[in-house]
Amino acid sequence: MQFNPADTALVVIDPQNDVLSEKGLSWALVGDSIQENNTVENLAALFAESKKQNYQTFISPHYLYPHDQGWKYGGIVEELMLKSREFFRPDPLGREGLLGSGADWLDRFRPYIEDESTVVVSPHKMWGPQTNDLVLQLRKRRINRVILAGMLANLCVESHLRELLEQGFEVAVVKDATAAPRHPTIGDGYKAALINYGFLANAVLSTSDTITQLG
Repeated sequence: MQFNPADTALVVIDPQNDVLSEKGLSWALVGDSIQENNTVENLAALFAESKKQNYQTFISPHYLYPHDQGWKYGGIVEELMLKSREFFRPDPLGREGLLGSGADWLDRFRPYIEDESTVVVSPHKMWGPQTNDLVLQLRKRRINRVILAGMLANLCVESHLRELLEQGFEVAVVKDATAAPRHPTIGDGYKAALINYGFLANAVLSTSDTITQLG
């Protein structure tokens, strides 16, 4: 893949406290993977370089509102998220209860997200962008190449990868700007994701290699 600010965007999934902060609800499952990959620092480096080189940045957040508690069924992780109120926002039409919550941005990333150029798309409710407007926002800006990073590697990142590929985008995944849960019985989500990235993505890159290509 060749990156060009005219048609290439950085898409960061779920840069939020519940999956990136030591105080987040998922830290017990994802903390080791985050630390081993240097995920937070690598995401910060991607944000900084993409802004410096004038690449468009898109955020695909995960928010669950009170009305989502009415769901009647789901997979294991989905039900855990609802039960623990991960990514929970009490007000779907405002910012009440958001600041500093698990659904809020990691403070380190706030300057890169809350500027005049970053596009924060509507929330995805499950794993992929089929339930938000990411594809619309990319298409309206004639973006056809995506650099994908964020959380969680085997869930939302992989689901975004699959859907964006199906929609005809070229997609590179930044393998150390993500992380995944390690579950005592289900297994290591990061290892599973890396295998699938290798089969699916147009490129699988490290943060350092991505930054070199951005320039």
